[in-house]
Amino acid sequence: MKSIETLAALALFAVASVFSVAAQAQPAAADLSDGEVRKIDKAAGKLTLRHGEIKNLDMPGMTMVFIVKDKAMLDTLKAGDKIKFKAIKDSGKFTVTEIVPAQ
Repeated sequence: MKSIETLAALALFAVASVFSVAAQAQPAAADLSDGEVRKIDKAAGKLTLRHGEIKNLDMPGMTMVFIVKDKAMLDTLKAGDKIKFKAIKDSGKFTVTEIVPAQ
C-alpha cells in the first residue's frame, strides 16, 4: 500500500513541477505594459514609446525614449505599432527587455 501512496505523491509532485516551470517561462500579463511605437532609432538601439503605467518602475503613462536590450528587437517594429513590453532600470537607464505585439 505504501508504494501506491509513494507513486501518487511522486506523480502529484511531477505535475506541480511542470505547471510551476511553465508559469515561470511565460511572462505574466501584469509584468507587461501597453505601448505605442512613436519612433525607432536602430543605429542607437533606442525606441520612443507612448506608454501606459509601468508598474514595476512606479512610472505613470507618458512618452519617452528607452534603450533596448537587443537591437534585433527593433527589426520588426514600425511607428504606430501597438505593443506590450517589459522595461527595467539597468545602470540608471530605462531598458526594454521584451516586446510582444498587442492583441
